[in-house]
Amino acid sequence: MARTAVSAVAATACLALATPAWASSTIQINPDHKEETAGGFSEQDCNDPRFAGRPADHDGWHFILPGGKGSGGFETLTLTFDTGSSEVTVTVPNAGDAYPDALYPAGKDEDRLIHAYLFTPAGWTLLDGSAAISGTADKFNLSHTCGGTAPTQSPSPSATATPSSTPSATPSTSTSPSTSVSPSESASPSGSVSPSESGTPSVTPSESTGGGGSGGGDGDEGGLPLTGVATTSIALGGLVLIGGGALLMLRRRRDNITFTS
Repeated sequence: MARTAVSAVAATACLALATPAWASSTIQINPDHKEETAGGFSEQDCNDPRFAGRPADHDGWHFILPGGKGSGGFETLTLTFDTGSSEVTVTVPNAGDAYPDALYPAGKDEDRLIHAYLFTPAGWTLLDGSAAISGTADKFNLSHTCGGTAPTQSPSPSATATPSSTPSATPSTSTSPSTSVSPSESASPSGSVSPSESGTPSVTPSESTGGGGSGGGDGDEGGLPLTGVATTSIALGGLVLIGGGALLMLRRRRDNITFTS
């Protein structure tokens, strides 16, 4: 009887101390939380104590494993981001300090690491994610974020000097001579010469002719033309002189005639 009692107690103790081992499994991130940026996510909480040490130019990400104790806890997370120029895969916890991260428990469940946070440079887009967990769960979620401010890049100085080869000096020559020639003769021509600024003189002769031609037929270059009034006067004067001469000759001939008886 004593041996039987001791064996029963030992078996009960072994059963009581034995705990079922949680099987490790891999799950995916909630499809609704893909293609998200920290600044554009609907759940923002920059007051999360886990984000206290976040640099201003970094985004804060908080992931959570839902469910009860049967869902187990995070073992590792593998997250893929688009940096704008390439894709980067980050593992939580990671081996380096490039992207600060941590896994931590919820409340008193020290054996269940159901929270994870990560810092990345501001502006990255979460493309996809998976997690190795202890226990059973169908997915994990992006709980909340805190968007950072991407640093502004100052414009790089240009090393290429571009001299200006166009001379700015524009010589300005303004010559406005005014020449007015108004000779007063019997022909009374009037000439006005007004050279323009371009250097091309403009000559506007003004002549008054009665009915005669331009004259100058006798080889007198540059001679002034005779007006109609002057030609008539000369003609009348010539007729008077001719007539006077004729009368004078007739009178002399009459005086020279002598009569003899």
